[in-house]
Amino acid sequence: MRSLYISFISEFYKSRKTLAFWAAIILPLVICGLIAFGYYTSSAKILKYNYPGMMLWFQYSSAALGVMGMLILPFYVMFMAFSVNNIEHKNDTWKTLFSQPLNKFSIYAAKYLYALVLLLLCIFLFAFLTYTSGYLLQFLVPKYTFADYDPAIILSRFYGKLFLASLGILSIQFILSLIWSDFLKPMGIGFIGTIAGIITANVGWKYAFLIPYSAPTLALRAASGTKNGRPEDLPIFTQDIWVSLAYAGVLFVAGYFILSKRNIK
Repeated sequence: MRSLYISFISEFYKSRKTLAFWAAIILPLVICGLIAFGYYTSSAKILKYNYPGMMLWFQYSSAALGVMGMLILPFYVMFMAFSVNNIEHKNDTWKTLFSQPLNKFSIYAAKYLYALVLLLLCIFLFAFLTYTSGYLLQFLVPKYTFADYDPAIILSRFYGKLFLASLGILSIQFILSLIWSDFLKPMGIGFIGTIAGIITANVGWKYAFLIPYSAPTLALRAASGTKNGRPEDLPIFTQDIWVSLAYAGVLFVAGYFILSKRNIK
């Protein structure tokens, strides 16, 4: 456990100034800020629809979920997974890293855990800023009905499902960035996988859940099905989520053996 802690802190200090780290913070701020600004400047138009509280929250949160979940999140995961491992590729420090008096598995696990924490931070900030900006809009535009409904449950379930749906993609991209030091190969494969995942999920292919890159889109489609229902009815552990978790578990173990063999040579 001590080796894991030391390795994790080391990962933080090595990458705290990288774009991957700051993107986890800046992306939610920019996207949620733009959506809130749009709802503020277009309040007269939106108020004409007379949305009740729950429906207004659904429309508001869907704006961020749609942009982030389907496009920005998969590409951020690809870039972030590459960035975490590229520090060692760029400086050619894999052998130096594994020559430290620390458990090799802890060093590898710390890298994966750090990538996981960045992903969690990004998604948490999206949920938190969506929640707080909605109540800020209620204060600025009193005629809004945000105060009539507490979206804490629905937002936690939406974004929690999206986080789990991203784990398969993270694990694949993490391994690809271990194997290849260049940017184009992991990003190219990830881009093709994301496009294939979006298409297969949107056309309703029955085996789309087997493609990890389709999981975020499937999660968003499941979320849209709760529009006229209760947020408590949103199923979290669906087929696509179990597949994403299975990919994450298997590839996490596989990544360690791939990295160990790479450094033995």
